[in-house]
Amino acid sequence: MNPTTQSSILGIIPSRYASTRFPAKPLVDIAGKSMIQRVYEQASKAPSLAKVVVATDDERIFEHVQAFGGHVVMTSEAHPSGTDRCFEALQHIQTSSGEHYQYVINIQGDEPFIQPEQIEILAASLDGSTELATLIKKIEDETTLFNPNTPKVIFNHANEAIYFSRQTIPYLRGYEPSEWLTHADYYKHIGIYAYRCDILEKITTLGVAPLEKTESLEQLRWLANGFKIKVAITPYDSFGIDVPTDLEEALKR
Repeated sequence: MNPTTQSSILGIIPSRYASTRFPAKPLVDIAGKSMIQRVYEQASKAPSLAKVVVATDDERIFEHVQAFGGHVVMTSEAHPSGTDRCFEALQHIQTSSGEHYQYVINIQGDEPFIQPEQIEILAASLDGSTELATLIKKIEDETTLFNPNTPKVIFNHANEAIYFSRQTIPYLRGYEPSEWLTHADYYKHIGIYAYRCDILEKITTLGVAPLEKTESLEQLRWLANGFKIKVAITPYDSFGIDVPTDLEEALKR
């Protein structure tokens, strides 16, 4: 895909150095390579991405990405979310290089084992009319179904999200919770987003919505303001590294 065409997709990996639960997480060594390098290399295998770039607020990460030959841009330390960081990175790239993109895919910087196929599934839903898109996966076990740290999603016949919640949705009336997976389909949210570039600019100007504040889920801000989020079903799971023990667990898989 030619990066100068309007139909192309830019992959951006937001990467912050500061983390209260796992300081210097992007630079942690995983079998000879840093976490951010592994994310970058996995994302670069996705054929749909015209370019992959790391968006960081830290000189150490910036220099490290340059050292392994990756594309990287410096962004503000003040961004409240990866979405805001993605927009600044997009602006920087378009201004400095003259490259233009129709979509940005926000790839989590703490998922060193992300499958390129996940990115391809998401990219396949970007037809020009799609405003926003994300991945979801069918839930297969009760632990995930009732875990408030795993957001769930319900969607309509057009595969557009109706609502995301930390609560288990939909509620299955007439059955014990232990029977819910047998009688209904449930889906969890996989935190990788695609934004059409004009929509990305708009959503970064929105204020916090009441539902977003209640559930602590950024995507509810977009739904509350009338934007449509396409959902694409993936068979691949994700495994983010939030604390050092997560890394130990992931390496056992």
